[in-house]
Amino acid sequence: MNKPGRRSFAFEFKLEVVRRYVGGEATAIELAREHGLSSPKLVENWARAYRREGEDALRPKPKGRPPGVADSPGPGELERLRAENLRLSAENAYLKKLRALREQGRG
Repeated sequence: MNKPGRRSFAFEFKLEVVRRYVGGEATAIELAREHGLSSPKLVENWARAYRREGEDALRPKPKGRPPGVADSPGPGELERLRAENLRLSAENAYLKKLRALREQGRG
């Protein structure tokens, strides 16, 4: 759901506006008025991104976190967890044995 007053623009629309701006056909102010954009700064930002990264900069970006990034621990984290699990298992076995020896001494 978009915020009130916030519009999204199609890739083709952005590309047409930027090409006209970069080609010198119109100023950012003229293009913003012609297309009903909120600010000429929007055209300038699109043009800056276009010059820096090409057409792909104007394509819509996927929203949210990339899938699978934070869902599983990394290789270093997995090794650390395995080592901790091994240490805790040994500690648990030691305590069980100690408890059994104490019980033997009393009985």
